[in-house]
Amino acid sequence: MSMERLLGASVGAAAIAAVMGFSTAPASAQDITLRTQVPNVEDEDYDGMVVFKDFVEARSNGKIGVEIVLGSQLCKPGLECLEATEDGILDIYISTSGGAAAVMPFVQVLDLPYVLRDDRVAEIALDGEFRDQMSAATLEATGGNVRLMTIGNTGGWRNFANTQRQVKVPADMAGLKIRTIEADLPQILVEAVGASPTPIAWPELFTSFQTGVVEGSKNGITDIMNMSFPEAGLQHITLDGHAYMAALWYMNNDSYLNLSEDQRRVVLDGFDALRQATLASPKRKSIQAYQDFVAGGGTIYVPTPEEKAMWQEAAAPVYDWFSQNVEDGDAWLKRLRDAAAAAEAEIDADYQRRLN
Repeated sequence: MSMERLLGASVGAAAIAAVMGFSTAPASAQDITLRTQVPNVEDEDYDGMVVFKDFVEARSNGKIGVEIVLGSQLCKPGLECLEATEDGILDIYISTSGGAAAVMPFVQVLDLPYVLRDDRVAEIALDGEFRDQMSAATLEATGGNVRLMTIGNTGGWRNFANTQRQVKVPADMAGLKIRTIEADLPQILVEAVGASPTPIAWPELFTSFQTGVVEGSKNGITDIMNMSFPEAGLQHITLDGHAYMAALWYMNNDSYLNLSEDQRRVVLDGFDALRQATLASPKRKSIQAYQDFVAGGGTIYVPTPEEKAMWQEAAAPVYDWFSQNVEDGDAWLKRLRDAAAAAEAEIDADYQRRLN
């Protein structure tokens, strides 16, 4: 299905572009408009899409326009929006692995704990060959309708946080009721580290902390602070970094293939610029978020390497579940581990060149 839509000229000053997402491209008749939907202007995904919009509109000399729709006007985030991307209602859509797992179970490989050791490893490992493997699998799973364009970040890292006590090792999690989503993998992880998984809808979480229905969660710091969870009693964070919050940026395949080769090159470069923006945004935002958390009385614990190994060992049942319950699970786990190992080797070689 062709996604070409006629629009008038779009011109914006650089200052307005930063706030409203208008392009700084020269005034020109737009031949094509790519439509996307992101949650709100405070989100890392919006930061990335503003960069993408400005880049693509400028580098295409205004021939390609990008329309950013906020909220859920076009579709409900998750499966509904992924289906809208398949159908061409959306040209571009960003999803977490959880939002795509129903259609593409293999994306849950990105939720496997403790495979990616830090930002630098994750940013190298989730680019290049691994991204291309996942893109090919996405096209196959969607009947050739959806293409994975890039893997960014949406919120940093998931860490365990709770209302009761400082947690250093898995044994300290015993008895804690930890909020999860309605999915097997996160619930198995919580059980594996000794706590009790308790599925709770996101809008109900603040009250659930206050009433003791749950005593902890596994979220990034910006989500914790944006939702004011410390005010509900969430006061202890353990930086175990069990999951990198990957952002999967999808594009309707017809929308992509209907572009000229030069236009596809611009779009690919635009997604690279978007990726860089989404990688940087959570790092910047987390600085103030952690400062505010501590200023409000919160405690932060960083596990030692020995303690981190204990967390990884405790999580072994999650890898078993993924291998046994997801088609080609063993192969996907190996691909991610291989990508992580290659990234670590590249970084270690860089250390050797530059440390002395």
